[in-house]
Amino acid sequence: MTTDTGERRRPVVLGPGEGESVWFINSRMTVKATGASTGGHYGLLESTIPPGFSPPMHIHHREDESFYVLEGQLRLQCADETFVASAGSYIFLPRDVPHSFVVEGDTPARMLTIETPGGGEQFFVEAGRPAAADGLPAAALVDVELLRRVGNVYGAEVVGPPLAAR
Repeated sequence: MTTDTGERRRPVVLGPGEGESVWFINSRMTVKATGASTGGHYGLLESTIPPGFSPPMHIHHREDESFYVLEGQLRLQCADETFVASAGSYIFLPRDVPHSFVVEGDTPARMLTIETPGGGEQFFVEAGRPAAADGLPAAALVDVELLRRVGNVYGAEVVGPPLAAR
């Protein structure tokens, strides 16, 4: 298969557990597709997120972000709207709109995150650290300055605190 510029593209197949895994804040994220592997079209991450966790309210200026919830339940805030999403739910969050989520209940959430176009998935890799083992990392405080610094590179902006679990 070739692109419009004559570049040869190859299929990418990653099995369960394959891909670059990082501990991003208190979550585990595995990169399944990158902008580089999809011709810039999208990035795809598989995440496991602990109960009660919420990233700070933030804005993606370069990508739209979509979630597909595989397990668990999220409460999301997108601008002034709030939504609840459980397993089987799909969420589209447009770029340039502040948003966050919190994992509700007593069990971790598992979800797929799609960054469109691709490239923004590298924010999570650079702001995270290689996963040292299977499972979730030990709970830690959010390093907001690190998120801001890496966010400047990837067009992501922290604009508020995390959401509180109910």
